Amino acid sequence: MPPPSPSLTGIEPAALLAIGDLELRARVVVEGMWNGLHRSPFSGFSVEFSEYRQYVPGDDLRWLDWKVLARTDREYVRKFEDETNVRCHLLVDTSRSMAFGSASYSKFDYARTLAAALAAFLVQQRDMVGLALFADALGTHVPARWRPGHLRRLLLALDAAQPSGATDLSASLETAGRLWRKRGIVVIVSDLLEPVDSWESSVALLVAAGHDVRVFQVLDPAELTLRYGRAAEWEDLESGSRLLVDPEVARERYRERLNSHLSKATSALESRGVPVTRVTTDEPLDLVLTKWMHDAARRRSGRAQRTRRPA
Repeated sequence: MPPPSPSLTGIEPAALLAIGDLELRARVVVEGMWNGLHRSPFSGFSVEFSEYRQYVPGDDLRWLDWKVLARTDREYVRKFEDETNVRCHLLVDTSRSMAFGSASYSKFDYARTLAAALAAFLVQQRDMVGLALFADALGTHVPARWRPGHLRRLLLALDAAQPSGATDLSASLETAGRLWRKRGIVVIVSDLLEPVDSWESSVALLVAAGHDVRVFQVLDPAELTLRYGRAAEWEDLESGSRLLVDPEVARERYRERLNSHLSKATSALESRGVPVTRVTTDEPLDLVLTKWMHDAARRRSGRAQRTRRPA
């Protein structure tokens, strides 16, 4: 499956996140995703996702994609499974570290818009979507459903959330594991800055329980570069501790430690078959999610080929 077209420029995050209404932001992102996915008739990120195929006489015109027709003069219909398909749980980090942002918006604004767009996309696919917010414990929890009005409930929960408290991903995952008895896809959206040793065994338990776990690690560009002008007193958003930092002096050591942490996190996740998508908040969300869908479909195809018996 080809990657998103390079001609797609994506939606500028600052402009997107200036929109106050979360539901409208999600709709804008989903529309951008479809624009990208239409460029190659899309087979989605799980086996049950809807697909596009060429229209043939006799097809129900309700499923004809008129936007694609207007844009490309080609007739495609969306294929749907008759019943609800995937069960997906979105697990979104609301700890105080997510309040950080070097732009006009925070990591949390970006993360919840990502989760809202993904929920809206999945609901369009007739998949069951649930939501859990976490910081030092699992907080708001909306069970996975697919029915009228459910997306609205998810969006209201995301819209009402505010970053607070420290992070305890391990405790949150263990609680989630007890709540989510049926297997499904679990999408963790977090900056994942907690020490890897504190949460990797809990991720492994979730995987061992049969869940298909995937991670979006959301970081601010400034967190990667530490490009700040002058020495100043910095506050740890989660612990409240303060420290005088000169970025020019600390930058090299900081990068070493951060890169070590990121490498360790990736290794811990991938060794358990958990794909991690690292994204910075200056990346267009529609492109991030479109590429994620393509990558997921490619992994699925690879798994299918590996499990296929030789002739």
